[in-house]
Amino acid sequence: MDGKSLIGLILCALLFGAGFAISGNVAQYFNLAAFLVVIGGSLGAAIASFSMQRLVYVGRVLRNSYRAKLKKPAEIVEILVDLSVKSKIRGLHTLVEDERDMSVMFLRRALGFVVDNYSREQTSDILHTEIYFFKQRRDECERVLRVMADICPAIGLAGSVVGLIGMLSGVSDTAIVLSTIPIALTSTLYGVLLANFVLLPLAARIREVTDHELLLQKIIIEGIRAIQSELNPRVLEVKLKSFLTPSERTGQLVSLARIKERFQLDGNEEETPRMAAPEELGVTL
Repeated sequence: MDGKSLIGLILCALLFGAGFAISGNVAQYFNLAAFLVVIGGSLGAAIASFSMQRLVYVGRVLRNSYRAKLKKPAEIVEILVDLSVKSKIRGLHTLVEDERDMSVMFLRRALGFVVDNYSREQTSDILHTEIYFFKQRRDECERVLRVMADICPAIGLAGSVVGLIGMLSGVSDTAIVLSTIPIALTSTLYGVLLANFVLLPLAARIREVTDHELLLQKIIIEGIRAIQSELNPRVLEVKLKSFLTPSERTGQLVSLARIKERFQLDGNEEETPRMAAPEELGVTL
């Protein structure tokens, strides 16, 4: 999670907690028995509904969704245009260097297919299959959290019933009534809070990160297919920028100065079998 989001989340949590504090004694909203009923019942229902392997996988996905730093679409477009220029200048076989250094796993895998001389159809088929099952796995993670969110209010209501039963059984004893009323009321509160302030936001977070990663993967597929077909880098740049918002489509990624800086060309390079002319790259002097 980025710093601005974290600060906003903390501020909202403080405002939310202040609402409870203003209405009275904060300690009255904490009840261990009600908390154990809701947490234990919700986790038990989740374990009964899904395998432990699935629940552990959901935990890993949630951890990565908040800890991993995702690249922006504009950064992926820039990388792909660079790769396209490099393949024009030095040949497709030199992309193996970028394959080793690439931090984006999907792009690294796609570059591996290019270097291994897979056909465009084979590359596209494999990558689309990977996207499909990636989405299936993430949808299942989101479904687990939404199912748990549906269960929590019902478990909270069950905790309230437990408290009411205890209260009615000791209706003649004031001490019993006072000890069971908090369980009856706070159980429903905990169930609603757990569902709407924890589980549903976590499911929405997975959906947001998944949509972002799917966008990056679609950009990568289009870029890799264009590199394999030796599309002009300038045309590739225009094509890939269609994935970006209008505010991100600023400047030109392909320029002669940028090519020299990126690939450290001095005009006397001897290690490449063929140096593409600037006009082949869509670059004007």
